[in-house]
Amino acid sequence: MSVSVTFGEDDLTELAAETAGRLAAEGVPQALASGDSRLWGPEAQAEAAVRLGWLNLPHTSRELLPEIDALVRRARAEGLDHVVLAGMGGSSLAPEVITASDDVPLTVLDTTDPGQVRRALSDRLESTIVVVASKSGGTVETDSHRRIYEKAFRDAGIDPASRIVVVTDPGSPLEQTAREAGYQVFLADPNVGGRYSALTAFGLVPSALAGADVERLLDDAAEVLPLLSRTEGNPGLDLGAALGAAAAAGRDKLVIEDGLSEINGLPDWIEQLVAESTGKSGKGILPVVGADPSDAEDELLAGIDTDGVVTVAGPLGAQFLVWEYATAVAGRVLGIDPFNQPNVSESKENTAALLDRAELPVGTPLLVDGPVEVYGELPGEGEAKDLSDVFTRLLEAIPSDGYLAVMAYLDREAAFDAPYAEGASFEEMTDVWSGADAATLRGMLAVRTDRPVTFGWGPRFLHSTGQYHKGGPQNGAFLQITGAVENDLEVPGKPYTLGRLQLAQALGDLGALAGRGRPVVRLHLTDRVAGVARLLAAAREV
Repeated sequence: MSVSVTFGEDDLTELAAETAGRLAAEGVPQALASGDSRLWGPEAQAEAAVRLGWLNLPHTSRELLPEIDALVRRARAEGLDHVVLAGMGGSSLAPEVITASDDVPLTVLDTTDPGQVRRALSDRLESTIVVVASKSGGTVETDSHRRIYEKAFRDAGIDPASRIVVVTDPGSPLEQTAREAGYQVFLADPNVGGRYSALTAFGLVPSALAGADVERLLDDAAEVLPLLSRTEGNPGLDLGAALGAAAAAGRDKLVIEDGLSEINGLPDWIEQLVAESTGKSGKGILPVVGADPSDAEDELLAGIDTDGVVTVAGPLGAQFLVWEYATAVAGRVLGIDPFNQPNVSESKENTAALLDRAELPVGTPLLVDGPVEVYGELPGEGEAKDLSDVFTRLLEAIPSDGYLAVMAYLDREAAFDAPYAEGASFEEMTDVWSGADAATLRGMLAVRTDRPVTFGWGPRFLHSTGQYHKGGPQNGAFLQITGAVENDLEVPGKPYTLGRLQLAQALGDLGALAGRGRPVVRLHLTDRVAGVARLLAAAREV
C-alpha cells in the first residue's frame, strides 16, 4: 500500500493543483529525485548538496540489515530485553514512532530531568542495552546519558562495551570515543540531516533491538519511492505543494490529528521535521500537535489516517519518505533552505556560557503564588495579582496571527505513575501529581484563546520547534516551566549535574527568546507536586 494525499476543500484542492503544476513545469520532481541541490537557491546549495541522501535510503539502508540482525540476535541470546535509547530530536523521535506503532517497548531518554533518568537507570540494569545516538557526536544531553550509564554499568560490575551501542556519523567525536571504548558502532549516512534520518541507522538500530520490523519499513518506503519522480500521482509533490502554498497564503498553523490506525505518534515526528525545516528567515509552518482545530483562518488541518482538510494515509515507512519529500518541496515554495537550522545553536551557546558561571543567574521573582515563582517581564500594565492574572496577560499578549508555546522542563513520563484527576481539588492534586500534568495546562489555556497553543517538553523541543520559535515568524508568546530538583544526578567527568544542566538549558533558551522582544515568562515550581497543582488551579480561574 502506498501513500494517498487527499484534500477536503475545493479552494485548497485548486491551490495545491496550481502550485504542483507550476513545480512540475519547473522540473522539480525530476530534479529532486535526482538529488539536484540547486532547487532551493544559491545560498542553500552547499548545504543541500550534502543533505539529500534520504532520497535513496529505502535501498541504501538495506546494507545495514545483516549487522543489525546480528546485534539483535546477540542481545536476545544474552537476555538484554530492556532497550534504552539516548538520543535527541531526529535521533529519538523516529524510533519512538516506529516502536509505538509496532507495539514494542523502548525507553527513550531525550531529557536532562534527573528523575526521568534515574527511573530508567533503576529499571532492569542487569538486562539493559543502551543505544547512544548522536549525529554530531557532541550532543550534550546524549553525552551526559552515555557517561551516566557507563558509570552505572561499571558500578554493577558490567563491562560497558558489552552493553553500549553507538550510532553516529563517520568521523564524529563520538565515533572516536566509541572505538576507543570498544563499543559496537553503526555509522549513518553523513549526507542525511538528523530530522530526515528516520530510515537511517538512527531509526533502524534501536527500533530493531526493541523488536520492530525495520525491513518492512524499508519495503514500504521503497514502494512509494518511484512515485516521487512523477509530475502526476506524486503524493510528496501534492502534499508539499499544499503545505507550502497554504502557508504562503497565510494558513501557516498546521494542526495535526492522529487517526486510529497502526501508526502511533507520527505527529510528534512531523512536528520536528516541519518546524525545524521551515521555521527560519521569519517564515515557517508551525505544527500544532494534540490540539483541537479552532477553524481560525490561519489553520490547516492535516489528518494522519483520519479525515482532515489534508488527509494523508499509508504505511509508516512510506509516510516518513513522503513527509520528508513534501517538507523539502514546501521549503522551495516558501523560499527557504529546508536543511539548515541557523538558530538552534543560540540556545546551545547560551547554555554553555551559563554552565561556565559559578551560579546560574535565576533572577528575582516578580511574583510568588504559593509554590510557583514568576520570572520575566509581564505584558500589560501594573503588577500581576496572582498566577491567574499572569496567564490572562500572557494570553492577551498573543498577536492576532500568533500562538502561545508552553515549554516544560520537567519529567515527561511521570504521569504513567499518577494520572491527572479531572476536577480534583487543589488539596487532592497535591497528593496525586505527575510531571506530565503540566501538559494538561496546554488544553486548559487553549480553551481560553482563539489562537493555537503548543506544548513542548524541554530540552526535547529545543531539537524540534525550538528552531521555529527563534527563526520563524516573530509572533509567539512563551510560557516556560521549570522545577526544583530534590534528587540530582552527577554527570561523570563533567563539572555539572543533570539538574544544573536542565536549568541552564531553560535559562539559555529563555535568553534567546527574550532577546527577540517576545513575551516570555518563566514559572518555577519550588515544589513540583504542589506547583503543578497550583498551575492547573490557576488556569481554571482564568
